[in-house]
Amino acid sequence: MSLKYRRHLRKELTSPERIIWQKLRNRRMGDVKFRRQHSIGKFIVDFYCSELNLIVEIDGDVHIYQRKDDKIREIFLENRGLKIIRYTNYEVRTNLIGVLEDILRKCEELKKGNR
Repeated sequence: MSLKYRRHLRKELTSPERIIWQKLRNRRMGDVKFRRQHSIGKFIVDFYCSELNLIVEIDGDVHIYQRKDDKIREIFLENRGLKIIRYTNYEVRTNLIGVLEDILRKCEELKKGNR
């Protein structure tokens, strides 16, 4: 995907993506660096931590209709050794603390595994 398109996505974060980005940016989550709207192959992932090979995806309602495409994308990314955790917009809006605790728990697990 083009740099121009990624820049557009960074400017046009959904409300749940914006909330999560505020918690991930500047090493605020588990003292690891996340990038937003990061390209991996032909795909753009919502949030990516290269140190942990971790992708955090925030799925909007559109993902209900593109499950087949999401599965192809997931297989591509997992075949490259990446771990993916997904949350829905609804989960971010209604259980933000639980989502953040889950992301932090995954970061800590992966950091321990990298030692």
